Amino acid sequence: MSDLYVSWSDYHQKIEQLAVQIYQSGWEFNQIVCLARGGLRVGDILSRIYQQPLAILATSSYSGPGKQERASLTVSRHLTMTTEKIGSHVLLVDDLVDSGITLQETIPWLEQNSDSPIAEIRTAVLWYKACSVIKPDYYIDYLSDNPWIHQPFEHYEYMKPAELATKIGQ
Repeated sequence: MSDLYVSWSDYHQKIEQLAVQIYQSGWEFNQIVCLARGGLRVGDILSRIYQQPLAILATSSYSGPGKQERASLTVSRHLTMTTEKIGSHVLLVDDLVDSGITLQETIPWLEQNSDSPIAEIRTAVLWYKACSVIKPDYYIDYLSDNPWIHQPFEHYEYMKPAELATKIGQ
């Protein structure tokens, strides 16, 4: 497995490319649901660009040193949102699709746990790995060699508050 290193500039550029790809598809949605943690930044920026409400569904499937070991998927019991009901046309976003299990399992979770009917759910990610069991509706990079992606915020996984205080001199 190779490694792919992503800078903040590249990361934000990919989110902007994703926003344009969705726009050019002509599909209209009235709700963004992001999968936390990886999809938080993507969902936040898309929510600002499209001026659509953002909901957050916390999921976790990685553990171990550097969070690089795939474990079983944990999904929160509740969807966090500021609107009374979820929209009928949902854009489900994450940063990447690796195995695809998270997207595959959260789509039915949303349909089963919604208080209002969902007419359609489409998925959007920055990176789509070949090893995924699901193909997202929108993606920027298809990665045939399934690299480990080193995102610009990854170094915070290893940082402790005391180390940060020392680093910034406080």
